[in-house]
Amino acid sequence: MMAFPSEAVARSRVLVVGDLMLDRYWFGEVERISPEAPVPVVRVARREDRLGGAANVARNIVSLGAQATLVGVVGDDEAGRRIAALSQQEGIDARLVVDPQLPTTLKMRVMGRQQQLLRVDFEETPDGGCLDMLKGDVEALIARHDMVVLSDYAKGALARVEGLIQAARAAGIPVLVDPKGHAYRRYAGATIITPNRAEMTDAVGRWSTEAELEERAQRLRGELSLEALLVTRSEQGMTLFTDEGRQHIDAQAHEVFDVSGAGDTVLAALAVTRAAGLPWFEAVKWANRAGGVVVGKLGTSVVTAGELT
Repeated sequence: MMAFPSEAVARSRVLVVGDLMLDRYWFGEVERISPEAPVPVVRVARREDRLGGAANVARNIVSLGAQATLVGVVGDDEAGRRIAALSQQEGIDARLVVDPQLPTTLKMRVMGRQQQLLRVDFEETPDGGCLDMLKGDVEALIARHDMVVLSDYAKGALARVEGLIQAARAAGIPVLVDPKGHAYRRYAGATIITPNRAEMTDAVGRWSTEAELEERAQRLRGELSLEALLVTRSEQGMTLFTDEGRQHIDAQAHEVFDVSGAGDTVLAALAVTRAAGLPWFEAVKWANRAGGVVVGKLGTSVVTAGELT
């Protein structure tokens, strides 16, 4: 495999738009069961906040050496300010739309003995006014970038994704979409979408053979006018569908420690290598390698260019 294109990646500018989250971890020791209910008592010893959702995609893009601008919606609260501060620390140019009526999406995980014992989510859907502001920000920024990444976690920031795709197409900028749900018509006109196995099943139904998957994937690609469609398949690797047909790469052999955030890393690696000028399948190979590295780490982690060489 050729060397990672670090110099071209460093010149690449990627605009990430989507659902922003704060991943909050409370790590502790479990030594007894609560007398109040049959649950473990966790004595918290360490706390850690990490960027999640679309913000984790941007974090991975910067970690791989490219430049990232991040657009999304946060609340006027501690979690929103934490996302802004962490973005600045990571070198991300964050353009956050602040909605005073909205809590920032926060996923709080309680960890004991290196295992997740509990997750508590805080989230609400942004209103139309915020989405108008988000679209205006995106339209103002698109032309300064080589690639647009739309990271959809179904939290509402991409409720009007069609307009964002149209704006990018009008500017001649490629659009990568990490989709959610089954209503893929809304992603029509994107350059590539990257559903995982479950998301692809939601969109096209279950398949029993590779030929059946190929037929359905190519039909979906045609219906949505996509240049490419990448199905990420965990331990089965990744399969790319383009005009050239089907190209598959097996998963890297590794010990899986934690899959959270792996899709963000794959998306980031695909975006920066494609923005650097690599053909789709070469970009997929780097994305596959990056995904293989990140699942060996705990929590929403990042991969550096050095770890891929």
